[in-house]
Amino acid sequence: MDKKVSPYKAVTLKDVARAADISLITASRALRTPEIVSEKVRARVAEAVEALGYAPNQAARALASARSSIIGIIVPSVTNLVFTDVLRGVYDAIEGTDLQVQLGNSRYTAQKEERLLRVFAAQRPAGLIVAGADQSPASRAILQHLGCPVVQIMDVASDPVDMMIGFDHRRAGQAATRHLLDSGYRRIGFMGARMDPRAQRRLEGYADVLRGAGLDDGRLVMTTQQPSSVALGGRMLAEFLDKISDADAVFCNNDDIAMGAMFECLRRGIRVPDQFGIMGFNDLEYAGSIAPALSTVRTHRYAMGLQAVQRIIAANAGQRTEPPVTDIGFELVPRQSTRGR
Repeated sequence: MDKKVSPYKAVTLKDVARAADISLITASRALRTPEIVSEKVRARVAEAVEALGYAPNQAARALASARSSIIGIIVPSVTNLVFTDVLRGVYDAIEGTDLQVQLGNSRYTAQKEERLLRVFAAQRPAGLIVAGADQSPASRAILQHLGCPVVQIMDVASDPVDMMIGFDHRRAGQAATRHLLDSGYRRIGFMGARMDPRAQRRLEGYADVLRGAGLDDGRLVMTTQQPSSVALGGRMLAEFLDKISDADAVFCNNDDIAMGAMFECLRRGIRVPDQFGIMGFNDLEYAGSIAPALSTVRTHRYAMGLQAVQRIIAANAGQRTEPPVTDIGFELVPRQSTRGR
C-alpha cells in the first residue's frame, strides 16, 4: 500500500493552453468569450478540451485549492433495484463523515454520462463512482483528469481508470448456463433486456458453454433494448415459446425477466422446474421468496458501493489499496426453479 502521496491532479486551463499551443489568456477567452477569437483558435481549444477531459472549475474561482465534500456517483438507472443496493452501500459508508452523495442517472446513454461527468468535474468532487468499465473515449478522458479518486464498479477489466470493484459477467453467465446443463436441460434459451455491455458479457458466457457442449443455436437467444420489467419477461417468454416449442429452460439476464417468465409458465400450465427450468441473475430480495424459489446468480452490490467509498476515503488520505482492480466475485444460488426433471 502506497501512502501519503496523492496521484490525483486535475486538468487546468494552463494544460489546455499548452496543448493548444496558445497563451493562457487566449485559452480563457476562447472558452469564456469565443466570439472574440478566431475560428482556428476555437477549434484548437475545443480539440484540447476534448482530449484532456477539461471542465471549468467553478469552485476554484472562489478558492484556488477548493475541493468539495461531494462524492459523485453515476448509475444508469435509479429505478433498477440492483443500483438501489449499491446506493445503500454508498450511504452507509459515508455515515459519520462530512461527505455527501450527489447522484447522476445516465439512463444507459454515453452522451448523458459524459455530460454528467463534466458537471461533476466542475464541482471538484472528493471522489467519483461510476457504473461499468465501458465509458466512451471522451468520458474516459474526463475521468482520467478529474484530480480525485475514481472507482468503476459492477465490472472488472484490465485497464481501470483508477480503481475498480466488480465481477466477471462472462464467467457468471458461464456458471449460470453450466448449472442448467448440469440440471439436465438441453434446449436452453437466453432472454435479456436493456443489453448494456455487462449484459452482453453474460450472453457471451452463455454462448461459450452451449458451444462447448455442442448445443448452441442462435434461435434460442432473444434480446431487446427495452427497459427490463416483470411484464416484459412474461411477454418475452410467450414469444420465445411460440417460436421455440421444444425449449426446456431459459437463462434470464436478470431476476425481473425471470419472474415474468415464471408467471407466463403459470399462465400456460407449464410446470417449473419439471417441464421448464428458469434461471435468473442478481438474486434480488424476492428471488428466494416466490414459489418455486428462483435459481439465480448472487451479485454483491451493497459491498461494491460500500467498498468504493472506503477506497475513495483511503485514497484521499494517501493510502491507496493495491492492486487497483478487485474482483469481488459472485455466487451461484440454485433453488427450486432449476431442480431438473
